[in-house]
Amino acid sequence: MREEAARPVGGAVSAPPGPVRIVIVDDHSIVRQGLRSLLERQPDLEVVGEGATADEAVAVVARTSPSVVLLDLKLSSGEDSEGLTLCERLTGEHDGLGVLVLTTFLDDKLVVEAVRRGARGYVVKDVDTTELVRAIRAVARGESAFDSRSAAAMVHSMNNRSSEPELTERELGVLRLLAAGSSNRQIGGQLYISETTAKFHVRNIMRKLDVSTRAEAVYEASKRGLI
Repeated sequence: MREEAARPVGGAVSAPPGPVRIVIVDDHSIVRQGLRSLLERQPDLEVVGEGATADEAVAVVARTSPSVVLLDLKLSSGEDSEGLTLCERLTGEHDGLGVLVLTTFLDDKLVVEAVRRGARGYVVKDVDTTELVRAIRAVARGESAFDSRSAAAMVHSMNNRSSEPELTERELGVLRLLAAGSSNRQIGGQLYISETTAKFHVRNIMRKLDVSTRAEAVYEASKRGLI
């Protein structure tokens, strides 16, 4: 992380009164220490707590009532899902809390999923101090904050999604049963619809996915992350 002197952003909304209270969540102690050292050089930022695991993060946020949580998606389990679940839990349990993802990994789907789980921003760890501080202040004001690469990933993912077929909730349910190897009759029985209706849904799914067999439908849906 490169250090630069923070500079004010022209036309920015005024920051909330008092210092921005920050909790750092990262499973590497040296990273937490480095971030604390950098951020506490800013007169309007205050690190009020740290956490290395999801459980520690939940506890320290409840105890310290921060304005912003800096969250690494990969915690002790090494899975992105743990950080995403934590993001969703924290934003769901604490109104007004801003989560800013600060992580090593940049992936279109991760950026979008983090935002869906409640994150207000997403930056990678080699961002310079100026940009990080700017992002923290923006999130504290209730705004969104992305570095240039994360913003590009967000746009790219949204553009890709716009060309994907839109499946109804019923069709997604049928897809899941197709993936389990169910026949049209079995699908109808499990979803409480007729075999003819189940067959109709299967045909619609294959048409939307532009495939000609049930197996291809399952493969294509899996590849697109639909199931």
